[in-house]
Amino acid sequence: MQEQELEALRYPIGRFQPPASITDADIRRFIDTIAQLPANLEQAIANLDAVQLQTPYRPDGWTVQQVVHHLPDSHMQAYARFKLALTEDNPVVKPYAEDRWAALPDSRQVPVQVSLTLLHALHRRWVALMEAMTTAQWERTYFHPEHQRSFALKEIVALYAWHSRHHLMHIVRLRERMGW
Repeated sequence: MQEQELEALRYPIGRFQPPASITDADIRRFIDTIAQLPANLEQAIANLDAVQLQTPYRPDGWTVQQVVHHLPDSHMQAYARFKLALTEDNPVVKPYAEDRWAALPDSRQVPVQVSLTLLHALHRRWVALMEAMTTAQWERTYFHPEHQRSFALKEIVALYAWHSRHHLMHIVRLRERMGW
C-alpha cells in the first residue's frame, strides 16, 4: 500500500488543523458534533459481528472494537481536563499512552456495548458542562507537558469534535470498503 493511501486510511477526514480563530458559532458546532457522537457511533457499528469488530480499520491499525473502546478512554481524559481547567489555574494534565490503553484486556475483550453506554453517559455530562460555560470559561487553559504549552478549552473542543469525526469515519469508511 502506498504512503498516500495509508495516510488516507489513518486520517480519513485529514489531520487536525486548529482553527485560526474560534467563534461562538464554531463552539456550538463543535459541541453538537460531540453530542452526536454516541448515537452516530452506535449506528456505525450496528449489526457488526464478532469477526467484523476484530477487523483493523487499516493495516497495523486498531480493530473496530479497539476504536470503540478508545473513544470513551480518550473523552474521559478530555472531560476530566475540562473540569481541571475550570477549577484550577492552568493545571498540568497527565498524558496517557493511548496505544497501550488500547492493547489492555478491557479494550480487547469487553463487549463494545459497554463502551457505547459509557460514551452516552459521559457525553451527556460533558455536553451539559460545555453548554453552561461562559465566554471567559472557554478561555481557561491547561498545560500539556508533551506539547510544552497551554491549551484553551475552546481549542480543545475543536480538537475533540475532530477526534469524534476522525474515529467515526475510520469505522464508516471500513464498512464502505468491506461492503458491510
